[in-house]
Amino acid sequence: MSSKFKGKSADRPDITRAALDPEPSTVHSKMDLVSKTLFAPFNNKKKDTSRILTDLAPVIMTPRMMNAAATVSSRSRGSLGASAPGGSRLDFATLGRAPMRLTLGTRRITSRDLQIVEATDELLDAEIPETEGIASDVSLLRGFNATVPSSEKNRTRRKQMRNVETPRIGLKKLGMSARGMMMEDEEERSIASEEDVVVVSRLDERGKRKGKRRGRESLSAAKALGKDELRRQTQEILLDKENLHVRRSLINSEIVEINNKIKALDSIRERLGQDLLKLHEDELELDDELGGVQERIEFEEAAFRQSDNTKTAPVPHVAPSRRRRGPVFLPSEHDELPPGVAFMTLESHLTPITALDFSEPYGTLVSASQEDSQPRLWDLMTGSEIGRLRGHRGAVKCIQVEDNLCLTGAEDGSVRLWDLRLVDEDWERDGLADVAEEDEGTAYDGELVEKPNGIRSSEPSEAGTADQTGPCIRLFEGHSKAVTALYFEDECLVTGASDKTLRQWDLATGQCVMTMDILWAISHSQPTIPGNGIPNHLFPSAAASAGHFAVPTPPSADGSWDMYEDFVGGVQFWGYGLVSGSGDGAVRMWDMRTGQAHRTLMGHTGPVTCLQFDEMHIASGSLDKSIRIWDVRTGGTFETLKYDHAVTALQFDTRKVIAATGENGVKIYNRTSMQHSSLSTNGHTQPVERIRYMDRYLVSGGRDAAVKIWTL
Repeated sequence: MSSKFKGKSADRPDITRAALDPEPSTVHSKMDLVSKTLFAPFNNKKKDTSRILTDLAPVIMTPRMMNAAATVSSRSRGSLGASAPGGSRLDFATLGRAPMRLTLGTRRITSRDLQIVEATDELLDAEIPETEGIASDVSLLRGFNATVPSSEKNRTRRKQMRNVETPRIGLKKLGMSARGMMMEDEEERSIASEEDVVVVSRLDERGKRKGKRRGRESLSAAKALGKDELRRQTQEILLDKENLHVRRSLINSEIVEINNKIKALDSIRERLGQDLLKLHEDELELDDELGGVQERIEFEEAAFRQSDNTKTAPVPHVAPSRRRRGPVFLPSEHDELPPGVAFMTLESHLTPITALDFSEPYGTLVSASQEDSQPRLWDLMTGSEIGRLRGHRGAVKCIQVEDNLCLTGAEDGSVRLWDLRLVDEDWERDGLADVAEEDEGTAYDGELVEKPNGIRSSEPSEAGTADQTGPCIRLFEGHSKAVTALYFEDECLVTGASDKTLRQWDLATGQCVMTMDILWAISHSQPTIPGNGIPNHLFPSAAASAGHFAVPTPPSADGSWDMYEDFVGGVQFWGYGLVSGSGDGAVRMWDMRTGQAHRTLMGHTGPVTCLQFDEMHIASGSLDKSIRIWDVRTGGTFETLKYDHAVTALQFDTRKVIAATGENGVKIYNRTSMQHSSLSTNGHTQPVERIRYMDRYLVSGGRDAAVKIWTL
């Protein structure tokens, strides 16, 4: 047997051994060695194949080639390569584990190459965080065993163990008949008619019934399970309970995971909703920009016609700044300012701000304060005071600025029209004596006299006085008490005063065209919109008498309060429609052609302090700590904004509502997203009283006697 094996071995060319035992005269490279070893034909038996697969099994099961190479290098040398240098054993397992380097280099494995092996041990020892929602007390194998269908086999086996062999009693037939169903044999028998059925009584059964009835034994008594079976069932039941606990944990974890997914989807939905709101805001902004472009086209066309014929062409009409739409012209440096920050403070007043307005961003600002009859004139480009408007005998309560014209209403019951281009420092110094003479002067009869510049005024004109060249170009007198609200557009002016009247003036002639009595409107008020009405006698001191009106204001954020004495809180007109807010809490809509109040909007529970309206909506603020947005078409309340303190000033457009609400910050309400925010960075130290904005430029005045300039 051995000789036969040796013969076969001698006949087989052993290329591997020839490759490993080279002759001294022939030197083979490593490339030749590996190539001959790989491509050498061999004849192996079944046991040789098993040995090869056994050696290759560790390589197949793990991809860590470097670790296998290190393991191979540490093994003992075999007899196969005994004649090779070092006696290394070269077999198929070695070739599979060791990384092949088909190069001529002889670089050895260094510690840098084995870094991945060392890191592998650290990663295996590290704790792997489980995904949120997966039961931490249930292993993967335990959860698999508890959920496979074979986990119910124990319960099925116990159920079969409790089945007892009894005589057939036809329970299936009873169940079928209870549900109104028939068995198969009954269906076959139902084919025959009832006449063919012969009923035969069974005598043996009747005889049995007549006999003595024996007691039936219990089903459980007929079968004995044994202690081993009962112990086994006990263990199975405990295992089933544990499986139920595992399933419950898995289901709870799935519920938690689903809840997390729902939250994630809700957050995605909310983010998409915010994107939709942003798109809506962009659309509204584009609409405003389009309106501004159209207004600019009309203005430039009118200016072009005027340049062609200066003598006959009228002055180009400019929409009032309160109704002007679209973006305004701003310096390029304005974009470098952070939004929501007061970047400029104007300090010259000594008492709380009562009124302010400006012509345009970085233009001209006029501001007034309590106990001060001289409004300040500011250059917003430099933030410096450039003059004062001298002439009133009482504190100024309301201001409107349009380009170079300014109208002011004061506690002395008068309204003055100013040309801001005529205000300079020289007139400010020289006008002190004129103011003193005006205070000591006698009352005048109000007769209109012609001034050298062609403008008629109701002031007496004396030769050599500064009135002929001063900035005040017209005086309107007629109210018996303080003028608290005014609005002008083109050649029409409407004023409201604490004498509970509204007056319409002609700016060209300086005459009062119409007087509207609020007390008469209260006594002859029309029925209000259902659901919005409150009793007209809510403020008896304001509505039922012509006496002095005074209402205490709610405490502000700093705890301060005052007496509110402005019966007319705001007026504004659009075409022939006039809207006023008064001390009885009503917002009235007037027809300026007839002077009649044709609609009364009741809803506020306090005096109306400010209002504004456009083609579709009216916004009114009140001492009742709320802002109401009314629908002009229906007269109903479109939206109500609640605040913690009284509202003293507001302004709105299609996208936002900005208000002064008795706090140090300026309140902003986004009408699209319905979110509230506040401007307070470098802001006022006391509650804000007045606000005015254009596009991204805001001016506010507070009780701290400061005027702040903000970016929006």
